[in-house]
Amino acid sequence: MNRAKRTQLRRRRDRGSQDWGVINQILDAGFIAHVGFCVNRQPFVIPTVYGRNKRTLYLHGSVASRMLRELDTEIEACVSVTLVDGLVLSRSAFDHSMNYRSVVAFGKARAITDPEQKVDSLRILSNHLIAGRWADVRAPNDEELNATSVLEFLVEEASAKIRSGPPQDDKSDFEWAVWAGVLPLEMRSLPPIPDGNLVKGVAIPDYVVNYDARLTRGPANL
Repeated sequence: MNRAKRTQLRRRRDRGSQDWGVINQILDAGFIAHVGFCVNRQPFVIPTVYGRNKRTLYLHGSVASRMLRELDTEIEACVSVTLVDGLVLSRSAFDHSMNYRSVVAFGKARAITDPEQKVDSLRILSNHLIAGRWADVRAPNDEELNATSVLEFLVEEASAKIRSGPPQDDKSDFEWAVWAGVLPLEMRSLPPIPDGNLVKGVAIPDYVVNYDARLTRGPANL
């Protein structure tokens, strides 16, 4: 198999990019990856939380997870992340679209067995979700670590695809008396809800109050 063809865009190549800065910005803004793999010719696509360090993605879950057990056999896998930025409302049904940013990555994974590396990988994953949280909470104990499987997915190749901008109606449809434009969508946090068993006097951390600032940051590490 010609591996380079796995990330080669065949349609709308003008929307594609293999620039790692672009790819990492999308990966850092997302939370959920869909991991695709095959077992005995049966395809599976599983959503999972991930973290990133340079060109490595970290996946974790229960030691009983079939996905993690299968990926640890070094089968070929595909990871995709998609962010929807808006609905593009055109004058014709055919030309409706979405503004989006997406990444498709290919590679293989392996389990992390070294305890220190395992903890460090979980820290990376935690800080991907909410930077600063790991330093405040109790670290996992040996029992919890033994019940958790962590895999590092080394990205062999990846590409991004992005659509932005207004509708692209045919000029012949411009006279239709119907509203057209973009309905922006974004992921935004809401006011935090405190747990009922908080220790008295514990304040909401700044990284919770200012959580939405993560959306404006560039890639944490290339």
